Amino acid sequence: MKSELDNIPQTLVGISFHDQFRAQEFMTATSRLASKNLLKVHDAVIVTKKDDGSTHVVETTDPSPGRAAASGAMWAGLIGLFVAGPVGWIAGGVIGAGAGAVTAKVVDLGVPDEWVAWFREAVQVGTTTVVLLLTDVYMDALVTEAERFTGAHLVYANIDAVSFDRISAALGESAAATADAPAPPETPV
Repeated sequence: MKSELDNIPQTLVGISFHDQFRAQEFMTATSRLASKNLLKVHDAVIVTKKDDGSTHVVETTDPSPGRAAASGAMWAGLIGLFVAGPVGWIAGGVIGAGAGAVTAKVVDLGVPDEWVAWFREAVQVGTTTVVLLLTDVYMDALVTEAERFTGAHLVYANIDAVSFDRISAALGESAAATADAPAPPETPV
């Protein structure tokens, strides 16, 4: 499936926070930057790694199988109801639910699934990580905003080394603090 992002340079940034509320505050700050046209947010993924090592992922763009199945069942059921009456409603609902669930598993509109899996593995226990898929990033604005979040950790960013170091420094990190993550996926963003 073609995406509007296929021919646009994309920036993938993942920043970890020790507090889920700081992560949410960062999401709000990012939304403010987007409202000022200082960057465009195409997807946001929040990865929380609990103390027991289990992870919880919330994606803002990719459809969930359950939601897509319910939507597919509703629309196909309505069409079936108009075409074939009550039997069409039942058959359409079943077919639509299956098609919706399959579509949700196949379609990947935002951060690629390989990257979501990588972040699940790479982030530290007891943190919440915000992963952003961006375009049209005004780097000075992002660095300035990062200064408000001292103590956070830049897990990954596919940006030039100078910009990476600027964001890390704004977060209060040394260059050595960004090591110890598994190798990123080979899938380009």
